[in-house]
Amino acid sequence: MMNMGKEEVEAEGKNRSLEDFDPQKKPKRNNYAFACATLVSMTTILLGYDIGVMSGAAMYIQRDLKISDVKIEILLGIINLYSLVGSCLSGRTSDWIGRRYTIALAGAILFAGAILMGFSPNYAFLMFGRFVAGIGIGYGAVVASVYIAEISPASSRGFLTSFPEVFINGGILLGYISNFAFSKMKLQVGWRMMLGIGAIPAMVLAIGVLAVPESPRWLVMKGRLGEATKVLNKTSDTKEEAQQRLSDIKRAAGIAQDCNDDVVQVAKQNTGQAVWKELFLYPTPAVRHILIAALGLHFFQQSSGIDAVVLYSPRIFEKAGINSDTEKLLATVAVGFVKTVFILVATFTLDRVGRRPLLLCSIGGMMLSLLTLATSLTIIDQSDHKVTWAIGLSLATVLSFVATFSIGAGPMWSVYCSEIFPLRLRAQGTAAGVVVNRVTSGVVTMTFLSLSKAITIGGAFFLFSGIALLGWIFFYTMLPETRGKTLEEMQGSFGKFWEKPNSTEFDGGNGQVQLG
Repeated sequence: MMNMGKEEVEAEGKNRSLEDFDPQKKPKRNNYAFACATLVSMTTILLGYDIGVMSGAAMYIQRDLKISDVKIEILLGIINLYSLVGSCLSGRTSDWIGRRYTIALAGAILFAGAILMGFSPNYAFLMFGRFVAGIGIGYGAVVASVYIAEISPASSRGFLTSFPEVFINGGILLGYISNFAFSKMKLQVGWRMMLGIGAIPAMVLAIGVLAVPESPRWLVMKGRLGEATKVLNKTSDTKEEAQQRLSDIKRAAGIAQDCNDDVVQVAKQNTGQAVWKELFLYPTPAVRHILIAALGLHFFQQSSGIDAVVLYSPRIFEKAGINSDTEKLLATVAVGFVKTVFILVATFTLDRVGRRPLLLCSIGGMMLSLLTLATSLTIIDQSDHKVTWAIGLSLATVLSFVATFSIGAGPMWSVYCSEIFPLRLRAQGTAAGVVVNRVTSGVVTMTFLSLSKAITIGGAFFLFSGIALLGWIFFYTMLPETRGKTLEEMQGSFGKFWEKPNSTEFDGGNGQVQLG
């Protein structure tokens, strides 16, 4: 028998060609999944547009409506709190009517909000328009990330799930360009045009998203296996991967593996209330770790001051010594351009480099940029004459801050948080993360001007730099690598609060590699 075994091995070796020993080729990009992710991500371009356009429009709104800095702070930051309504409702809504129709609903609400803001006759009506737009933003920010993560093949999930952040940055750039384009119009007309024109992409989104398929994971949860199989065949790199993804989803949904009917009855395993209890009251060690990692990522991403820089960049440039409206708006366009370019760099490196290295390099660069910006602004503020080198350094560090943010901390919230939650908790877990994100952003943007007056603008950025340092420590400690794993394998990487990122342990019993 030993001789027969040797002969079989030798025969098998002779039958192999040189191509059999070549390294496995990376699958080609799935164009269908790419198109779906692109269209769905349009919902976040409207969030980015609102952030970008309000930075410049605020100057003209304040002059036209004759309102104080405190009211401007509230106007700019309150949309983050308004978006909580949409974020809190998005999980239940998307589980009820599906991811696709929830995104269409978000587009319709955003369209209404843009129209209301564009025709606002006074401050109170403008606040109501931002309330409506905020609900749409809350819906879109949550569901877009969930949908893209659920439809993406593992080989390009990092690439595709970074699309929402790419489109946010594209929206910010468009908002800055809109500021510059309409700034020469009559005061009462210009800012209203800046806000109202956002209705166009909202209308395109509401109609266009109906062309994409429903999420395969949502279809399986509803027992529609036949439709889910068709979607998985289109969005997977191979037929084998489609079958494996279907098997993983069926297992998570409690459906027997040998069940191949087109439509099956699925028992209601988790009501929304049960999901929230599992997340916050009775989590397993893995779920607790996932939740802390997700909420911490959202918190530190916003508390390091990115929205303060993006929303108040004209004010920052004014403090740095630039007084012309045109020059301030052109400088903000440069901020939007740099932010967009570097988010594209991150998009094409996430699946090659991994999540942890990009995130740690990003937050480290942000910390140094904030420290330098704080120092240069303090020198300008304390000097009784124009300090040209400090002005140049301030401009350069604003650009370096948004660049380093965009290569890691920017796209990571949509990539990392949408892929680590198990299926039964994904919609609600992602919604909880977005709530933390928006609340933190709202607090930062609604207090930045007051904080700058209290401790100087340089002191505010020293504070943001210290928060970024704490964020780096948190990310290094709490966030394991997830690159290349299927969504259903994620829980194997969590469960211990002190991960060892460079050590791996192979579990021979189930064939999974676990970190730490």
